[in-house]
Amino acid sequence: MDKSELRKLQAFLRQSLGNEEIRVTPDPKNPDDGAVLLGERKIAAISVDDEDGDRSFAFSMKLPVGRETLQSYLRKLFENDKLTLAPHGRKTDSVELNSGEDFLGVISADDAKRQSFTLQIAILDFDLEDF
Repeated sequence: MDKSELRKLQAFLRQSLGNEEIRVTPDPKNPDDGAVLLGERKIAAISVDDEDGDRSFAFSMKLPVGRETLQSYLRKLFENDKLTLAPHGRKTDSVELNSGEDFLGVISADDAKRQSFTLQIAILDFDLEDF
């Protein structure tokens, strides 16, 4: 990822998640990927997918909390009360994350007991055009 993409991804995430403290930097372990920081803490990773000719980015964030506290955890983490969870079709092992009316991504269970989850947001290149 180049500096321009990192800057656009940062602006996109700040707007989508509602927190101006989010920073996106090159991942020190893999310079092709991005690290998402909140303060000094790495909270997520972004990888590039350009296999099919279209460039897109995959945001992945581990959530170390159970289902009953996911929404409050995310609202507190990002200081954004507009973040809400909604059913993800008929699936019981995942939910959608929304900011107001806007769909952001899918949160899926990592284990059968549903004690940890992963938030995945697909960011397409045209999502970044306005940044």
